[in-house]
Amino acid sequence: MNYRDTLASFHPRRWWKLVPLALAMGFALAPGAHAAEFYSEDLRVPMPAAGARGLEAFLMRPAASGKYPLALISHGTPRDFDDRAGMTARSYRAIAIEFARRGFAALVVLRRGYGSSPGGRTDSYGSCDHPDYRGALAVSVADLQAAIAAMKSRNDVTTQGMIAIGHSAGGLATVGLTAQAPPGLAAAISFAGGRGSRSTGMVCGDGALADLFRQLGTTSRVPMLWVYAKNDGFFSPALAHRFRDAFAAGGGQVSFVDAPAFGDDGHFLFSTNSTSAWAPYVDNFLRVQNLLPQVASDVELPAPPQLREDGKHAFAQFTSRNPHKAFALAPDGSFGWRSGRPSAADASRDALAACASHSSRCALYAVDDALAR
Repeated sequence: MNYRDTLASFHPRRWWKLVPLALAMGFALAPGAHAAEFYSEDLRVPMPAAGARGLEAFLMRPAASGKYPLALISHGTPRDFDDRAGMTARSYRAIAIEFARRGFAALVVLRRGYGSSPGGRTDSYGSCDHPDYRGALAVSVADLQAAIAAMKSRNDVTTQGMIAIGHSAGGLATVGLTAQAPPGLAAAISFAGGRGSRSTGMVCGDGALADLFRQLGTTSRVPMLWVYAKNDGFFSPALAHRFRDAFAAGGGQVSFVDAPAFGDDGHFLFSTNSTSAWAPYVDNFLRVQNLLPQVASDVELPAPPQLREDGKHAFAQFTSRNPHKAFALAPDGSFGWRSGRPSAADASRDALAACASHSSRCALYAVDDALAR
């Protein structure tokens, strides 16, 4: 998955956009905002096979005291092995917060060999001619089980009524988890689940992969939602239907959604900047399963009145981006904003600098999800 963050600055006669890598951070909402506050935490999940450091993880939950059901989020696998090193659990913050809004303790865990989680090629399926998907899946499922075990000792998370969500290889891992369902797993969701895509239209050993889904279906009895987009560049609709049919033939329970085309590649329907596209599928499924707690309201920051139409569009983009972020503004409507910064101070400095290239009267308007003071 690509993690991109938009940076923009504006003068009424000029517009620029850049797209650097974004690192997401936790945040507290503005006093008086119409939303609950959220608590976030960076974690290391203990796991002997991952060595002393354990697995990289990120937790997001409502800030109010209590025990929240776990929503375990599992990531995909880049086609290029070298891209794994740049992954971070925080990059899924925007997804995690959507589940926190719905009353869950959302845990993003990076499996072995991704980001700072040790492991190298531990989850490799071997050669394309003879892929060992079962062996690779066993590694992924073990990592998810370790994350669940770590949550059992917390006083703010419960594994009773928990759900699991996965994308791509993480979707396959989630299906695998249901086949060895831990106590308390109530439902699971797979977006574009699968493994072995080398290029568009080319999947290593697709027959072996379909057979694996059939085998998983023989022991999986957890209600599942599977979503595949029409223009998925990794797993075509025809192949996704083969996975579904094989899984159901084995006895698995699956609600299947043929989603319409999404963007340039529907494989990334489940992403940090596409909540409006995937959330309705999740909500409908969880509602049917009686697993949809009360949804917290969205953050609402008023747009500055002096902004013109382009400025209002930019501010809407700003409010949807990951902290740390800042929006700077001048009386004539000039502005500059930056997001995905290491700290609020960095975001504030960079936003002011962007605005200053258009006006000498810039001031901070908003920092993270609060109005500047």
